[in-house]
Amino acid sequence: MSILFSPLSIRSLHLKNRIVVSPMCQYSSEDGFANDWHLVHLGSRAVGGAGLIFTEATAISPEGRISPDDLGIWKDDHIPGLKRITQFLRQNGTVAGIQLAHAGRKASHRRPWEGGTLILPTAERGWQTLAPSAIPFQESEPAPLALTVDGINQVLADFQAAAQRALVAGFQVVEIHAAHGYLLHQFLSPLSNQRTDDYGGAFENRIRLLLKVIERVQTVWPAELPIFVRISATDWTDGGWTIEDSVALGAILKTKGVDVVDCSTGGNVANAKIPLKPGYQVPFAERIKRETGIMTAAVGLITSAKQADAILSAGQADLVLLAREFLRDPYFPLHAAHAMENAISWPIQYERARPR
Repeated sequence: MSILFSPLSIRSLHLKNRIVVSPMCQYSSEDGFANDWHLVHLGSRAVGGAGLIFTEATAISPEGRISPDDLGIWKDDHIPGLKRITQFLRQNGTVAGIQLAHAGRKASHRRPWEGGTLILPTAERGWQTLAPSAIPFQESEPAPLALTVDGINQVLADFQAAAQRALVAGFQVVEIHAAHGYLLHQFLSPLSNQRTDDYGGAFENRIRLLLKVIERVQTVWPAELPIFVRISATDWTDGGWTIEDSVALGAILKTKGVDVVDCSTGGNVANAKIPLKPGYQVPFAERIKRETGIMTAAVGLITSAKQADAILSAGQADLVLLAREFLRDPYFPLHAAHAMENAISWPIQYERARPR
């Protein structure tokens, strides 16, 4: 058996393989509620054999949404729709994960197919955005409102309440979104955080909010279930967050009880020059894993079983996350197992179609 299809235990949780469906925004919700689209989108990947499936970035508060059409978990009414999904995923042998997020200054945007780079005016379902400092993501956008300490405390309370709801909804993994230029990443990077209080300036101050979020989540999240943190390992811009910062953060996260660092990059600078190529982010996962000993997940233009297995076999990461490849092929694990001559269980309803 290739390592791609070998099981992995994290705390009390057992993944049947190392293939993970990465969080992918669907912009198909109304008032944060999960609906049939989310059930079918995520459920088909469970039927397809993924070991772990994450929801899209799920907003911890209304103002934390990227768009008005994002999935949410800021009220108890959201729980039944999410529970319907987690039950289906688990019934089909897949671990259900949720990514908790606050978009910060990148909130209140139109959906991508409606011109997603433009902030919505209040008259068109928009709202006041929040950030560590009053610095817009793009010069053409209105400035966000710098969070007060009371505002920061509300963010902490919202993350804690969202994690509690996630548990009730049946999720088994929680991932804290601190990447892609969203709120927690904005606090990490000196390019977006120019505060002069305990949450800005020195490295230890800029990581303070993330560490407090982790602590608050841990007050309600069972110790036997894993916590992931997604980071952008570099801003790809001089003067920004660096891989060295990420290594230092990874070492701290390991001591704080975080199980996996999910290693993406970029998103905090509008015109960053990112050298896109297959597996371009894998070296960051490898370095963080090698220098800190924490488990890592690799993501970014991973599109084939051979490529994914090579990453794991070389010890560059412990898990591989696929996004667009899963949009192209919900049954990627089933097809990959056949291509690599690995035994994998097919849904009994599909057994007659298994390649022989």
